[in-house]
Parts: sequence; C-alpha cells; structure tokens
Amino acid sequence: MSRELKFSYSLVSIFALALLSMLSWSVSVSHTKSNNPGQAEVVLNNFCPPGFQLVNQQCLFRSLYQNYDSLKNQGLGGLKIALPPAYRDGFSPVLIDLGRYLFFDPILSPDGKMSCATCHDPDKGFSDGLGRSLGSNGEPLDRSAPSLWNVAFYDKFFWDGRSKTLEEQAVGPLFDPREMANNPIRLLETINDNAAYRGLFRQVYGQGTTITLDQIVTALTAFQSTLISLNSRYDQYAHGYSEALNEDEKAGLNVFRSFVARCGECHTPPLFTNQQMAVIGTPEPEGMARDLGAEGVTGDRSQRASFKVPSLRNIALTAPYMHSGRFATLREAAEFYTKGRGHAVPAGEELSIHWHIWEPKLTDQELDRVVDFLHTLTDESFKPVVPQQLPSGLQLAH
Repeated sequence: MSRELKFSYSLVSIFALALLSMLSWSVSVSHTKSNNPGQAEVVLNNFCPPGFQLVNQQCLFRSLYQNYDSLKNQGLGGLKIALPPAYRDGFSPVLIDLGRYLFFDPILSPDGKMSCATCHDPDKGFSDGLGRSLGSNGEPLDRSAPSLWNVAFYDKFFWDGRSKTLEEQAVGPLFDPREMANNPIRLLETINDNAAYRGLFRQVYGQGTTITLDQIVTALTAFQSTLISLNSRYDQYAHGYSEALNEDEKAGLNVFRSFVARCGECHTPPLFTNQQMAVIGTPEPEGMARDLGAEGVTGDRSQRASFKVPSLRNIALTAPYMHSGRFATLREAAEFYTKGRGHAVPAGEELSIHWHIWEPKLTDQELDRVVDFLHTLTDESFKPVVPQQLPSGLQLAH
C-alpha cells in the first residue's frame, strides 16, 4: 500500500471512529430507578469517548498526528509535527465515565456548592472566564484557572509548574483551603456514605469496595485524559486541507511561525506550548503585588515571575489572558509581546526575561492577522456531555 493511500485510509478511519464515538457519547446518559429520591442511579458507559478506540477494555487515543515523526519534521515552520510520546490513556470506559460524573459533581466540596467544573467550565474553554478564579469563600485567588484541554500530554501542571502528574494536579485544588477547601477524611466519608457513588465505584472496582482517595483521583485523571482538542481548522490545514484557512488566517500563521515574531518557539505546534517555564515580564493587575511564580516553588531567584507557557488551543474561549488575567483581549495579549523586552517591568524590579522575548515590532496589521490565526485553534468537537442529573442528587455547580 502506498504511503499516500495509507495516509488517506488512516484519515478516513480516524474521522469515522470519532464520528461513531460522538454519536454514542451523545446518548450516553442512562439512568435506572433509584430508591433514594433526588439521587440518580447511573449505569456507566461501556464505550469510549470521541477520539478513542476500545481495545481490550482500554480506551486508546487515535489521531493523525500519531502518523508523524517529530525527528523528521522539527522546526518552527513545520506543520506535521508529532505529539509528545508520553500520553496518558489506556483507562477503561467505565472509569472515564465515573470521572466525568465526579468532575461535575459538587459533592467533592464540603458545602456541596463547588465542583471541578466551577473553575473549569467546558463552555468557557475549560477555564472560568475570570482573570483570577474565585475560591470556596468567594474571594479571588491569585491566578486564573488554566484550561484543561489536552492536559493528558503535559509534563507539568499549574501556572508555577509545581505538579508533575495529573494525579497531583487533581489533589491540589481539592484540599487547598482557598480553593475547594475539603480534606481527605471528610471527602471519603461523604463519598462512601453516598449509595449512588458506592454503586458507581462497584461498577468499576467490583463488590465490597470501600472507596479510596486513589480511586477518586484516578477517575478524575481518566476523565481529564479524554479532553482532547486537535480537530480545529488549523489542524485540517496542517493535515493537508489548504482551504481550511482563509487568506488572512494563513497570513497570521505565517507571522506566528516567522523568525520575526517567533511565537512558535514557545507556543510550539501541535499542542501550541513547549511546556517550559518562562519569565516574560507581564504586569500584574492594578494594585496586585508581583506573583513569584516558579520562584515560590523552587526558591530559584532566576525563576521569579516564571510561569508555564500555556497552550493556545481554544485560546479565543478563555479570556482574559495571562496568569492573573491582565489582558482582556487576544489583541492586547499579542501586542504585549511587540512592545519591547521587559517594557512592563517596574523600575527597581529585576527579572530574568526569557531569551525568546525580544522586540519584533509587529505592525497593527500583523497583530490583527495573528489574532485571526489564533481563532482557528478553536475546537470543541470532543467536548464531553455534561450530566443532566448527578449521582449525589446535588445541583450542577458550573
């Protein structure tokens, strides 16, 4: 079979798989009668979310990007670049679906009013539309909620990079006194006292199971690993469909990946992040003290105000921008990078600005075209179904 024919066959197969998965997932909510009014007894899905293939009871991710070899397509200008090799998949369909219910259920919070989806709303790019997220007491936190799209590919989490796995990332907000403000003992008592959730965990782990924290965290990890956004118009263009982008968007892509703008050096396709930490010197909101960033984790002075390079996937849905929501629009955020290296750093403040940050001096037209291009990275085709009824009987909190 020729390389071209094999590629075309792969394209058709993957798109067909995604379509069948989406059709199945859209009718996935199945309830049986419950003896406890207000609580839904749920039958967990035995099929995979869109974009995944069921193999030996494991959901395995499938993407055209898996056909590409990064070693042969490296470079700022390349389009057909492979995904990172370390990818979290292989979870069972029932475990993924259990994680979906837990993610949207405010039973994870002590007062039953806050869920993971409160700060990571699928309708807001899995962020919350706030410059600084609100904690359990309604007070603003220090930073915005990062999007969860494509987190299965990441090797560090949070703006300051303090966690290295999805499991660590899940535990942090649950027990942070300023965020969800729960604690392990109370969470496990609440979940184990809930008949509906005992039934769900039995579907995954078998009879006689006492629900553990590891099981809860693994379920949340399994669900988050399925939040894949790689079917945007940009991706169609990268895979060879030249008409997926209009002329302004193509011009924006050319500026984005040029050695003048150098956007792609940090926001590297296909994830549009290089997953590194960087000091860019973005200003804090008026009246807010300088966020130490990674220096607060490592103690390394050179990492003062260093933050993880965020992905630009679905970036048009997650305003405002930067770690504390300093810029209201994509145009403002893009313009920050062309105003000069360190231009927003206050007098007397010394920061080790990343060497990629320089003075490209882009024109207004070039900035507009970059923004046009960034909108082509929007893709919610694999957005999960939000449960209409929760096992806890509580109201959706997102």
